[in-house]
Amino acid sequence: MTPELTTEIAAAAARMVVEEGLEYGPAKTRALKVLGLPPRTALPTNDELEDQVREYLDIFCADTQPAELLALRELAAVWMERLAEFRPHLSGAVWRGTATRMSHIHLQLYCDDSKSAEIALLNEGIDYDVGQARNSRGQTVDQLIIDAPCRALNERVAIALTILDYDDQRGALKPDARGRTERGDLAALRHLMTTKKDD
Repeated sequence: MTPELTTEIAAAAARMVVEEGLEYGPAKTRALKVLGLPPRTALPTNDELEDQVREYLDIFCADTQPAELLALRELAAVWMERLAEFRPHLSGAVWRGTATRMSHIHLQLYCDDSKSAEIALLNEGIDYDVGQARNSRGQTVDQLIIDAPCRALNERVAIALTILDYDDQRGALKPDARGRTERGDLAALRHLMTTKKDD
């Protein structure tokens, strides 16, 4: 596949990520359909897609995205404080700095008992839906979805809590191929919120 085609797919997917709040996987798959390409066409990497997302944000959303990102990070920090006993780490677009009001907040919880987070939410009277996600080993794990109000955005935001084993925390902060971490704890998030610009 030519680099030009890879970029075209990534650009089409990036528009869906930003404008519709799609996750990377579904956005890449739908981009193939929109461009009329065969389903087996090689897809861009997540890094290539993220580059296009950042470019799209710079061109079309530079006046709104920074404030939306800050609002989501502030809401993430509130929930990380509430869920502190489960060692929450922020990941996804809100951590990477590419989130808009369409994005979900992704928190990874490291639990000794996989049901303890659900029990804690029930005890606080917090409603949630149960979905599924994959851990770093590709295994299916529970994901609890909370519909939370975000006053700064004047709308509701989905917070996805991925339930991971306590032992998974050991490899959680390993950097990716570009030397960036995939997630961060509350202290790391607060540090990000005091810096001017994401990588």
